[in-house]
Amino acid sequence: MTKKPLFSVAPVALLLCLSLPLYAGGGRESPPAGREGQLNIVATTGMIGDVVRNVAGDLATVHTLMGEDIDPHLFRPTRADVARMQAADIIFYNGLLLEGRMGDSLVQIGRTKPVFAVSERVDESLLLDDEEYEEAFDPHLWMDVSLWMKAVDVVADALAEIDPRNAGSFRANATAYRAELETLDAYVRRIAATVPAERRVLITAHDAFGYFGNAYGFEVRGVQGMSTESEAGLDDVNSLVSFVVERGISAVFAETTVPDRALSAVIEGAAARQHRVEIGGELFSDAMGAPGTYEGTYIGMIDHNATTIVRALGGSAPERGLHGRLGQ
Repeated sequence: MTKKPLFSVAPVALLLCLSLPLYAGGGRESPPAGREGQLNIVATTGMIGDVVRNVAGDLATVHTLMGEDIDPHLFRPTRADVARMQAADIIFYNGLLLEGRMGDSLVQIGRTKPVFAVSERVDESLLLDDEEYEEAFDPHLWMDVSLWMKAVDVVADALAEIDPRNAGSFRANATAYRAELETLDAYVRRIAATVPAERRVLITAHDAFGYFGNAYGFEVRGVQGMSTESEAGLDDVNSLVSFVVERGISAVFAETTVPDRALSAVIEGAAARQHRVEIGGELFSDAMGAPGTYEGTYIGMIDHNATTIVRALGGSAPERGLHGRLGQ
């Protein structure tokens, strides 16, 4: 695939791939006023919002801009979203061009208040290249739990800086949450190892699972590229049909935030060549599940994905996942 110039995304979005906070302010003597004295925090995605809630606990009110079924690659902030960011004490975003269309808003707001990329602590040597755009990296870090733990550190340190009186609480919460993530990471590794070697191929609607495959031992293919801004072409679909038929793949995976038209075309193309392929399940890629559900948390999201993938590809995993809570 020929890579596109990075500037085809948006010139200002280049700033979003920098590994530095957009604002460099010192600590405050007292926490800024929020609801009942809490910090007022905005996070761009649900995954980031969940990290912030776990670290901040009851010391902050957290608002997430992108809810369930929202594709961050296509998201444009509304006036209400911009107003929420302007009123926030601190903002956390993913970076690595995930929020490319929010570039102008984040850059402008970052001139007057702390705005942090949770990806800033990840060593560049661990980042995967974006196969679609030149000089860009795959932004889907949360798919590798061990990498996502770096986001916990960024959040904890940023909150401790803006609210030093509660730094101890933030860091204690971060330590407890990292322990939960370590348990999750170990679970995914354990069940992934049960999938037969010849079936360790993960095909999804778009290429969001590269870090998952890299961490847990799966070959990954997406019908669309890492960004969903452009539709998969006929050549992309035909190429994947040939791959599916030649490798004898029996299951592919839909995603909650991506239309399954191209994936359906792959299934139909394989059927035309007398090879049956089924949907192995629907995965959470760029957004979590519904608020208030287990899958509406980061841990539940990854538990669902890993358990669904492993069971569909012939491995062994509990039907209700790590904590027995899937589907609740």
